[in-house]
Amino acid sequence: MTDSKNINNPVGQGGGQRKRQSRAERQNNGPHRNLDRQNAADRKAELVRKMREKARAAEDTAQADDTAAQN
Repeated sequence: MTDSKNINNPVGQGGGQRKRQSRAERQNNGPHRNLDRQNAADRKAELVRKMREKARAAEDTAQADDTAAQN
């Protein structure tokens, strides 16, 4: 059995059984990638916000402990 090296002309797939992929889609740059990138950016922004809130809370408790120790 021969194997085709062309994704848009696979041996044994026949006529319209496989969607023709654009060059960008073959390089994993399809339209779905924009959504994936946006979702990843949203998750990262949420994570950064949570980390900053925790750091701020820890800093506030440390300052409160310092002022209590001085009194």
